[in-house]
Amino acid sequence: MPQRWLHRLYEYFALGFGLGLLGAMSLTWSLLAVPLYHLLPKRWGEPLGRWAITTGFRIYLGALSLTGACRFDITALDALRAEGPLVIAPNHPCLLDAVMVISRLPNMACIMKADIVDNVFLGAGARLAGYIRNDAQLSMIKQAVADLKKGSHLLIFPEGTRTTRWPINACKGTTALIASRAGVPVQTVFIETDSAYLSKGWPLFRRPAMPITYRIRLGRRFDPPGKAGAFTEELERYFIDELRDAPRFLPADAPRAERPDSARST
Repeated sequence: MPQRWLHRLYEYFALGFGLGLLGAMSLTWSLLAVPLYHLLPKRWGEPLGRWAITTGFRIYLGALSLTGACRFDITALDALRAEGPLVIAPNHPCLLDAVMVISRLPNMACIMKADIVDNVFLGAGARLAGYIRNDAQLSMIKQAVADLKKGSHLLIFPEGTRTTRWPINACKGTTALIASRAGVPVQTVFIETDSAYLSKGWPLFRRPAMPITYRIRLGRRFDPPGKAGAFTEELERYFIDELRDAPRFLPADAPRAERPDSARST
């Protein structure tokens, strides 16, 4: 019993430490990014902004590993670092997905929700890095295509939001449309975890069982799509087939009766 309570206390500490560290790092960089965004030309500011976010995220994930809160097996992404322009298309189980991918790939544009770009903690850094808002679709697609044609990688989640339907939500057509217009391949990425932590509906300060394991593996690379509709259907079927045997979790607000006994692997 004492060991159980000590472990629970440690989990609360690790949760608070992780959230506090991310907040402090993000706010510090935002305060620096504001003047840099206005002073530096885009050709200097954008690479600097992306390098800083990649470095910061890598330090943050390293800190989570050192505390024992999380275990990350995400180095498979390193094989993409020297590749030319690609649409990077992962599944989206939790809020840490973009953090993990960007921590390994420094030349990355990212399509983000507009409220994140406007966030006091993340917005200035995102603007300096040239990340793309998702609130105006035509502008979003034009910016994404232009970034790819400059040689960047582009991170986009085909589901459009965090997974709420096992193993993946219905895929949106935006991934196919951008890849088709830019004439670049779509590299699928599979993110697997044994926890519902920070999945859709998970309260930010709710304590998860720790350690949490995250694994990233590379999937098939699709040629630039021809017909967007047919490609989107093929992409969704491929994700379903590949994730069928992955550790299963359900979002935090799913009914308990639906939760499988194997929701956490040990």
